[in-house]
Formats: sequence, C-alpha cells, structure tokens
Amino acid sequence: MTSRVEYWGSRLFPLALILLVVVAAWQWRGGAPVSANLLELVPSGKPDALEQQAVQRMQEPLNRELLVLISHPQREQALALAAELGARWQQQTLFEKVQWDPQADLSSIRQQLQDQRLALLPAADRQQLIDNPAAFIEKRVQDLFDPFRSQGVVATNDDLLGLSTLVEKGLPHHHNVQVDLSGALIAESEGTTWALLRARTNADAFDGNLALAVDDLVTQARDEVEARGGHLLASSGLLYSAHGQREATREISLMGGLASAGALLMMLLVFHQVRILLAFVPAAIGVLAGLTVCVAVFGHIHVMTLVLGASLIGVAIDYPLHLLSKSWTLQPWDSWRALRATLLGLSLGLVTNVIGYLALAFTPFPALKQVAIFSAAGLLGAYLSTLFLLPTLLGKAQIRPWQPPHALAQRLLDWREALLRKLPTPWLLLIFALFCAAGLLQLSHKDDLRQWASVPPQLLEQSKAISQIVGTQPTSQFFLVRGDDEEQLLQRQQVLSQRLDTLVEQGQLKSYLALSQLIAPTTQQEKLRQAVAMLPSHSAALTELGIPAEAIEQEARQLQALPTLSVEQVLAAPLSEPWRPLWLGNADDGQVAGLISLQGLSDSDLLAAQAEGLAGVKLVDRLGELNRLFAATQVSAAELKLASCLLIFAVLCFFFGARGAARILAVSLLAALASLASLGWLGQPLTLFSLFGLLLVTAIGVDYAILIRERVGGAATSLLGTLLSALTTWLSFGLLAVSSTPAVSNFGLTISIGLIFSFLLAPWAGDAPAKEPHP
Repeated sequence: MTSRVEYWGSRLFPLALILLVVVAAWQWRGGAPVSANLLELVPSGKPDALEQQAVQRMQEPLNRELLVLISHPQREQALALAAELGARWQQQTLFEKVQWDPQADLSSIRQQLQDQRLALLPAADRQQLIDNPAAFIEKRVQDLFDPFRSQGVVATNDDLLGLSTLVEKGLPHHHNVQVDLSGALIAESEGTTWALLRARTNADAFDGNLALAVDDLVTQARDEVEARGGHLLASSGLLYSAHGQREATREISLMGGLASAGALLMMLLVFHQVRILLAFVPAAIGVLAGLTVCVAVFGHIHVMTLVLGASLIGVAIDYPLHLLSKSWTLQPWDSWRALRATLLGLSLGLVTNVIGYLALAFTPFPALKQVAIFSAAGLLGAYLSTLFLLPTLLGKAQIRPWQPPHALAQRLLDWREALLRKLPTPWLLLIFALFCAAGLLQLSHKDDLRQWASVPPQLLEQSKAISQIVGTQPTSQFFLVRGDDEEQLLQRQQVLSQRLDTLVEQGQLKSYLALSQLIAPTTQQEKLRQAVAMLPSHSAALTELGIPAEAIEQEARQLQALPTLSVEQVLAAPLSEPWRPLWLGNADDGQVAGLISLQGLSDSDLLAAQAEGLAGVKLVDRLGELNRLFAATQVSAAELKLASCLLIFAVLCFFFGARGAARILAVSLLAALASLASLGWLGQPLTLFSLFGLLLVTAIGVDYAILIRERVGGAATSLLGTLLSALTTWLSFGLLAVSSTPAVSNFGLTISIGLIFSFLLAPWAGDAPAKEPHP
C-alpha cells in the first residue's frame, strides 16, 4: 500500500514536469541559449569599469577581424584571387567591412596632413624646430635634394617647410604590408608575394553561429584558391571560436551518446527486459532540469558546461540502478517496496553528491559555477523522478535479473575475505600508503589559461606564419594610462614611451603604438606655433634655392593660424585610424584615458617595471592575472574540500553516528588521495581542475560507501548495485578524460581514477556493524 507522500507525489510530479517543459520551451524560443565565449570560462576579477572597457577594446579585433593572405606562383593571379574573394565577401551580410586595397581618399589624407601638420609633427622634428630652427631649415634643404624624402602626398609647393612630408614619413609603420602599384595590399616574404585581405564582422566571434559561418566561408575560399594553384592562410579569433564550438558539439554528442549507449546495453544485458529502459527517463529529466535551471540563473549555458555536464548522465542513472539492483533479492518484485528499502541510501547519496557539486559554485570560475548549478539541479530532478515517476512507469512489471552478475558479486566478496585472511587490513593499508607516498612525490603542478581551450595546431601554425609574413606580433598585455586632461594623458604616455623605446632598442620589444606618437600635447602645439614665427629669419638657405622669402613667410603665417587640436579631432581624420582603438575618452571619475598597445614582447616580466613610479599608468596583463589567480585559488580549493567534508560528516553523523560517519568519509578521502597519487604515477600534472575533481570524488565515493554499508538486500546485492552504478559513472567521467581540452581531460581523469578507488575501498565502510546506535 502506498503512503500519502507516494500517492500525491506520483500525481503532482507530472504537473511539475509539464511546467519544466514549458519553461524550457520558452527559454529556447529564440534558439539555443548556448554560449561559446571562452572569456566567460575564466574569472573576470574585479577591474573597474574603465579597465573592463579597455580589455574589451583590445579584445575586439581578435573577436571580429579576419586576416587572409593569398599567394600564387603567378603574382598577378594572387592579386586577382584576393580581389575576387574580397568582392564576393563584400556582398555577405556577415561582414561590416572587407578591404583588399587601401580604399584611401587621397584628398582627405592630403587635407589632414595640411590642417594637422603642427599637431602631428613627430617628436624629434618637433623638438628640433622648437630648440634649433636653423638646424630644422638646414635639414629641410637636405631633404629637398633627396627625392625619397621630399616627395609625399602633399606637393612641395604646398609644403615649403616640409612639415606635412615629415608627418607622412614619420608616422609609425610597424608591419610589412605595402600598397602595390595596382592598388592592392601586399606583403613580401622570402621571395613570395602575398595578397592581403581584411574583413570585419558585424558582431563578435561568440554571437550565435557567426563564427561557424565565417569558418565555412574561409574553408570554401581555401578550397577554391588551392584548386587554382594558390595557397591561403587565415587567422582570426572567429576561427578558434568555430573550432571550439564544433569540438564541443562533437564531444557532447560522443560522450553523451556513448555513456547512454553503454548504460543501455548494460541494463539490457543484466535485466533482460526492454521495459527496463524506462530507467533512462529520470536521467533525461535530470538533464532537462539542469539545462533549465542553469539558463534561468545565468541567462545561457556555456558549451563547456555541456561537455562537463555530459557526465551527469552517468551519475543521474545511479538512482534508478540502485532501485532496480534490489530485484536480485527482493522478490517478488515491487518497485514501491524497493524504493522504501533504498530511500535512505538514495537520499543520502543525493545530499552528498549535491554538496560536492555545489562546492564548485563557490569557486571563482564561472565555468565551474555553471557545472555546479547544472549538475545539482539535474541530480535533484533525477532523484525526484526516481521517487515519484519511475515506480508508476514500471508498474507491476516483474523484474527477474540475470543471476550470474549476482553470483560474481558474491565471489568478489569471498575473494576479499580470503585476501584479508592472508593479508590483514593493516598490511594492505601500509602498501596503500607506500603507493600514495611514491605517487605524490612524482606529482607535478601546472596551471595555465591555455588548459581551458583546445588549440588546433593548423590554426596556430597559420597564425604564426601570418605574423611572420605581415610583421605583426600582438601581445595580450597593454598599458592603461589616465590623466586629468588630454595634456596630462599625452605627457604621461610620452614618459612611458621613452622607457618603451629602451626596450625596443634592446630588442626586448618589437614596437608599440601610443597616442603620444600621433599627436602633440596642447602646450607643445603652442610652442610649435611660436617657433614657426622664427623660421623666416632662418630661411636663407631656402631662399638661396630660389624659394621666395614672401612664400616662406606666407607659409609660416598659415602654420601659425592652424588651431590647437584635441585628440578626438585628430582621430576623426583618415590617417589616424590605427590609433582610434587606443582612445577611451572620458572616464566616470572625470579623467581621460588612453591605451598603449605592444608588439613582439620577448619577456613579459619586464613590463611591470616600466610602469613603476609613473602616476596614472597601469599595466593590464590579463593572462598573468589569471595565472596568478590559478595559483591563489589552490588554497580556496583546499578550503572548499575541507568545508564539504565537514558538511558531509555532519550529515552522516545524524544517521550513522560519529564512528560510522568517520569510517564512511575516511574511505572516500583515501580514494581521493589515491587519485592524486595515480596522477603522479601516470605523469599527469596537478591542476585546479584536479583539485576540484577531488570534491566530486569525495561526494560520489561517500555514496558508494553508504550503499554498501546499508546492505539492503544483502552484501552481494549492495555490492552489485554499487558496481552497476559505478560502471555508468566511470564511463561518463572516463569519456571526459579523452577530451581534447586539457582542463576537461584532467578533470575527467582525476574523477575516474578516484571513483575506481572509491569502489575498491567502499567495502571497508561496511566492515563495522551495519547498524550502529543513532546519536
């Protein structure tokens, strides 16, 4: 006879399930709420709004820009292929801009060089004009005899004193890209001409299926170019994002499919009934519950969460398996009777598992927070389904499982007893301790952001090749400079630039880009204006060349009449495009801010020293910060481990007393220790994911120990039920161990090994009397 809880639970649960399906359908109404943004996986730290804006600004080119190089044995054919591809891509709605030629408005550039020549004059020429006007004029005379230095966009007649030409020649040029006579963008490398094409998408790399669409276009273009005898290289964060999405989708399908298929075959083998496959319903409901709750909490679910969460199938199916495994001894079979007999073990297993997973929610890593919520909600959904839906679905079906597995379980127990008679527990414990000690001595440590992503070698090789051909080597570090006004900002950038120039001279830094390289501070512009007034009195060398003194005086007056320009005015003109991302403008605190980007850094440790003693200057090293956070988080991982163990111990004490709780928890902790030692024996590093994986080893291992200690249906039945559930869990986490993402692989390997030891050690939790006094 069913209880009131069973009666009403079995009737109300379907209504809750319908509500869950409706909520899930509403969440997915506009498409899959799935994100592939790798930056969401790592902690954001606590940067202020301006620093966060700076990081986003520097990351934007990586997430939106695509660089393509095309070569061909026939030079003109390479240019034609690039132009053809560019024209076709320009018609695509994916791209905001596609460029394969300069597309420059020469009249606008000429106008900028004329109107802004005082503000844009290079620092060395600026200083010479202010300090030594005569030397400035002498240099101008020498330049007029050098056709390479005197010719520019602005005609000599309109640039008698050469300021526009000095600006044009003095603008930093830190790459190998040139403009061909045909007007195409090219780069020469090792005797090969590469036609260059740039494209900028309308959204970033993590917006829906944009990255996949761009990757498809690149693949199609490569096939076409190679079919015509050419070679195509491409580099972009979009391509890495597309690879990550495809790899995650493949792994989710593979891991989820194999875990489900393995569990299905095992259940058909041991239970010999198709109806038994209804046990998958709680696991499916658990996955749906995890997805729905995760999207409700975070607004979306990350593909990495889905990869890690694929292991939930193996854990969620444990509840039906524990219930069904009692059919070996509880005959005639009745699902409600079996449920009542196993309810305590199922409930304690749920509590300990949820404690283990929710401990991950207190880590600083968003990826693990999502896994925690997804898994905890999923396990609760699977547990409630097992309690209130599965008995109804199974009905009065008579389950008569295959008997050989039960006989095997009994033989395993007999072998264990025989082993303990020959080799008592203290000696086994000594051997175990020696195994762990030797393994821990071999254990190495590694934590690096690169563990979070599977980096395809072919993309990495293409990126390196493009960097070498084009001559750009961007770095993730940059300087954020603040000032009370534009004047102070540019002055501070000038001081920092002097230090960076030293690194460039020493070969420690290839180049950098700063606003101070482009525009002079307002005080410098004023000094230039005053110095220009003195130039006619020093222009005898020019008049000797036949340049009328009146013309020189007239140009000096024109220069004096030029207005003092702000940063925004200069950046609005065409020549200033490379510097526009470096200007952040006004901050919330009333200051103004700008960035200094870096190229070709050989030693990142040198950068921190460059900002020392400079007010308003901060080095932003996101990669370094994250790696330092990884190291610091090891302490919090140990604290979480201790806290979760204490909480599990408190729960177990209520049901098994202090001695029983300590015995159950001890075998689980020993399994976690053995997992760490095994990593050392296998040559695998200890990472943060290893430590977080140990949280789950303890939680799930306690579940095994409780079930064997309870001996519902007998010792052999308990052992067999634990073995069946362990096999599905091993399969799920074991598949994670073969993931192409190092962090996921390490996580799965640690848990898989730990759970194997959890099963092997679990019988020791039941060696004490099965029923101890309750506290």
